[in-house]
Amino acid sequence: MSSLIERFEQLALSSPLLETLREIGYEAPSPIQAATIPPLLEGHDVLGQAQTGTGKTAAFALPVLEKLDLADRQPQALVLTPTRELAIQVAEAFQSYARHLPGFHVLPIYGGQSMGIQLRHLKRGAHVVVGTPGRVMDHLRRETLSLAGLRCVVLDEADEMLRMGFIEDVDWILEQTPPERQIALFSATMPEPIRRVAHRHLRDPREVKIKASTATVATVRQRYCQVGAQHKLDALTRVLEVEDADAVLIFVRTKIAATELAERLEARGYPSAALHGDMTQALRERTIEQLKNNGLDIVVATDVAARGLDVQRISHVINYDIPNDTEAYVHRIGRTARAGRAGDAILFVAPRELRMLRAIEKAIRQPIERMQLPTPEAITGHRLAQFKQQVGEICASQDLAFFQGVVAEIEREQEIGPHDIAAALTWLAQRDRPFQFEDTIPRELEQGAGARARTPGAERETGRAAGTAVAGFRRLRQGSLPTGSGPPARRDPAKYRGCHRQRSRHRQSLHRPHRDSRRLQHRRFTGRHAQGNFSAPQKGSGAAMPAEHQPPRRTGTGPETPGFEAGGGENKGGGGREPNAGLRSRRWREQRRRRARTRRPIERSESGVREMDGSLMTPWS
Repeated sequence: MSSLIERFEQLALSSPLLETLREIGYEAPSPIQAATIPPLLEGHDVLGQAQTGTGKTAAFALPVLEKLDLADRQPQALVLTPTRELAIQVAEAFQSYARHLPGFHVLPIYGGQSMGIQLRHLKRGAHVVVGTPGRVMDHLRRETLSLAGLRCVVLDEADEMLRMGFIEDVDWILEQTPPERQIALFSATMPEPIRRVAHRHLRDPREVKIKASTATVATVRQRYCQVGAQHKLDALTRVLEVEDADAVLIFVRTKIAATELAERLEARGYPSAALHGDMTQALRERTIEQLKNNGLDIVVATDVAARGLDVQRISHVINYDIPNDTEAYVHRIGRTARAGRAGDAILFVAPRELRMLRAIEKAIRQPIERMQLPTPEAITGHRLAQFKQQVGEICASQDLAFFQGVVAEIEREQEIGPHDIAAALTWLAQRDRPFQFEDTIPRELEQGAGARARTPGAERETGRAAGTAVAGFRRLRQGSLPTGSGPPARRDPAKYRGCHRQRSRHRQSLHRPHRDSRRLQHRRFTGRHAQGNFSAPQKGSGAAMPAEHQPPRRTGTGPETPGFEAGGGENKGGGGREPNAGLRSRRWREQRRRRARTRRPIERSESGVREMDGSLMTPWS
């Protein structure tokens, strides 16, 4: 049926809504709109799946507005969204579509906004309530939001609500709605938990799935640039210099990174602002409003802005930090190329993140084009071209008679030629932003020499070659491989003894507790035998300990004896001690005390206890 619908006039929409659509500039319904609006107008539940940026908001907003009773001031439709920004965006869309519906009221409710303001608007009455699950639950528990007259419930971006942990709250809210209500569920992806919620609450839903060759909008040009973390800021600066962008949305992973990157861009002369969850709602709304009204061109945001931000000016989305999952990437780049417009998405990838890049390409079912980093020469040429264009526009549009007289006076008074004067004025104009661009990115990284271009199966072949080389090296060390075989660089095992030693140290570090345990046992052994002369080998103990390696032996009758002797020598009064002898003796005494607390009671018999040597007891076997 949707394939036969080419104009909005073919849908059963009222004349005020059709007039609004003509004023906005909508010519033909998108596939999701053509497939969803008819069953919603007929009263069926709908389970819709379509990629982001395809017009899902109008797909459910137009049928809801068509079926409203404007004389009834209680809530007739409830729209649940995962984020505050999306709630505000959906409410603005409802208000825009209902511009020719007199008396219509829509109310967005979300956390971070004053509860008193929301209570006053709820008492006044609203036909449509758009809110986040948490704040809707608060009003339902307070009994300040009544769902008795509810006719329709819309779950927008259900997969994002699942990812943010709201799915149980959504379940609870749906249980509070009247049983005869109509439900429309829209999502970019359809994981199994979302399907379970749909089967539990939707009644015989009409499933609408807009198939696409890719998971992203075709009008988005996707590129990636391989650059290390230490050069990301310089690479971002180069991209901002060369790309002809209207407004840029830059995504990072953390709130701290968003604030720091915005400050660094400001220091480099790029007016920008951060957008993240720690900002107050008023400040977030003001930032988005500046972005819409040309007051701001660059916004550095976390994923909190990846849903619901629909600003027509956004021409570029830059993933400064690669997202943690593929769905986040799809929703990030969906902020550009909205409703059929063209857009650019640029992804910064570190060498260790190439596996995540492959996962993203597999998820979106298309390769991402590699982008060479702009060179300083290209940036210098771009700045010169901008300067020349500005000079030409000024000469064509401004009255320069006064300034021509100033140049003539300078030429006459200082005897300087007009070319020299123009060069001096050009230098003054570029003093704060020099034409000649310089940064810290190495030249080989610009030309792509530091990162090899990826080809299908290249990583697999590289891994196989590395595994073969390691196996051959092991056989070479074991003597099962001829010394003259293999690559020339691997013929001499002596060159790789350092690598082998380093790997052995790594293995030892993995077993450090066991190694320390053996070392402690050795210390206890030397401590127990500190008082006897075990020069003769003991039964089952192996060879005798050399005399020079025997621990010091106390010769006095009490613990206060000041002198020690090593290897059976006489007491030297402290002068004949071997290094660390006193330290080892103290350790031995502490270990002996600890053992005495935990050992079994001693039975003094000829077979069970060794006789005393001097004043101290030696170990028994």
